[in-house]
Amino acid sequence: MPSGTPRLQMQGIGKSFGGVPVLSQADLVVEAGEVVALLGSNGAGKSTLMKILTGVYSRDQGSILVDGQPVLFTAPSQAVAAGIRLLPQEISVMPDMTVAENIFLGELPMKRSLGFSVVDDAVMRQRSRQLLDQLGFGSIDVDRPVKRLPVAEQRIVEIARALAGDASVLIMDEPTAALTEQEAQMIFRIIRRLKEQQVSVIYISHHLSEVFEISDSIAVLRDGRNAGTFITAHTSRDEVLTAMLGNAVGDLYVTKADDAFGKDVLTVAGLAVPDKLSDISFSIRAGEILGVFGLVGSGVEVLGRALFGVLGPLQQGTATLAGKPYHPRSPMEAKQAGAGFVAAERKKEGIIADLTVRENIVLPFQERFVHWGNVSRAAEDRQAKHWIQGLGIRTRGPEQRIRTLSGGNQQKVCIARWLVDGIQLLILEEPTRGVDVGARKEIYAKLRDLADRGFAVFVLSSDVEEVAGVSDRSLVLDRGRIAGSFSRGAMPADLMAATSSDPAFHDA
Repeated sequence: MPSGTPRLQMQGIGKSFGGVPVLSQADLVVEAGEVVALLGSNGAGKSTLMKILTGVYSRDQGSILVDGQPVLFTAPSQAVAAGIRLLPQEISVMPDMTVAENIFLGELPMKRSLGFSVVDDAVMRQRSRQLLDQLGFGSIDVDRPVKRLPVAEQRIVEIARALAGDASVLIMDEPTAALTEQEAQMIFRIIRRLKEQQVSVIYISHHLSEVFEISDSIAVLRDGRNAGTFITAHTSRDEVLTAMLGNAVGDLYVTKADDAFGKDVLTVAGLAVPDKLSDISFSIRAGEILGVFGLVGSGVEVLGRALFGVLGPLQQGTATLAGKPYHPRSPMEAKQAGAGFVAAERKKEGIIADLTVRENIVLPFQERFVHWGNVSRAAEDRQAKHWIQGLGIRTRGPEQRIRTLSGGNQQKVCIARWLVDGIQLLILEEPTRGVDVGARKEIYAKLRDLADRGFAVFVLSSDVEEVAGVSDRSLVLDRGRIAGSFSRGAMPADLMAATSSDPAFHDA
């Protein structure tokens, strides 16, 4: 590992939102030419720490030094000027522009012509070729529109853009999430070249096989604090997983007292979604919570939507719901067949912020509250009050605007709207994303209560602790296929291990 003054030092970083601490005394040190993997479960504080580093958030406590000099970034542009670049998980390119135009986007080389400033195309193309050569991909045509490039090459264009801006610290957030194994290896070759050029890389990933292949050291955050720092060559996957996951979350979950379940509510056989899912088969019984764990890009974000008709008719595979053929062509048909759906993106797809709690609860089934051609406000009030009490929704009353509720209480409203006669299957994406620990515990208890009432509860989550803790049975998705199936009592490390395509990881 390089010696001397570290390229980057983040010391004692603290950050709170609304009085709730998200980071507490967090440290991160990155040497020049070093690849540091930044790991942690969802909510561990990784994103907040990186947003502070890139000037998106201000820090409440602590210091940041770049090449030994203290810095205070109050805007992303200041971080960029200091050589710190973020490659977000979602590829960010201008698809209709050429490769060269994307590489120099915002910093186009200019020249004077006939008294006007115009883009110096020759210089831009020449420097673009030099940068791509530097990365080992000089064969990419700099005049080609980026939209015509494979996804992996679009990512390479992003990296070249960072180098064009003299990046010395490159933050890569799940850079291989949408890539094949072969494409991922292309990115790893580039990272090794960046190391040779003394560019530092902060590599954020849930794929431990990748982390152990590409990183020099590993920094782990848990609950906003440092949970361990490791030299990659001198540690094991078990040590890293223990640091990531700990053993402090068991009391969050309510387990079923026995193994008694009802009949199959949902059966799925051979389900496939082109380029997303392949040969998915499983069943869920009445009274059962079936969890599906998957990392970003695994297909976990697609499966629930496919089963709720969001993606249109099932093109491959068969399904039954409550013993009847189930092939919803739309969410409306899924609802009519007895399925409910709670989306991961609560604010975008779950709530209507300017409506009241009552209006949000009755939203999918307004027709049930119409009597003699008029909406029965009294019936709506009864339904809303019943589930405000039943789910412990903290609100001043049914007429409070839902946007004024906490995230956890908004999520309870999203669940409440499906708790009507005829719904037998409840599909939940990321059921506790963006809610605090107290609200998570309440939501888990309510999911167990709903299962005990006879619902089949289908939880899809990228939070490994959540799936391990809440599920009676659990499946693991990896690259669109079921990579593991576990009975009750599976540990988070078991589920995480099943996501790796590295056979050695399965034996670890």
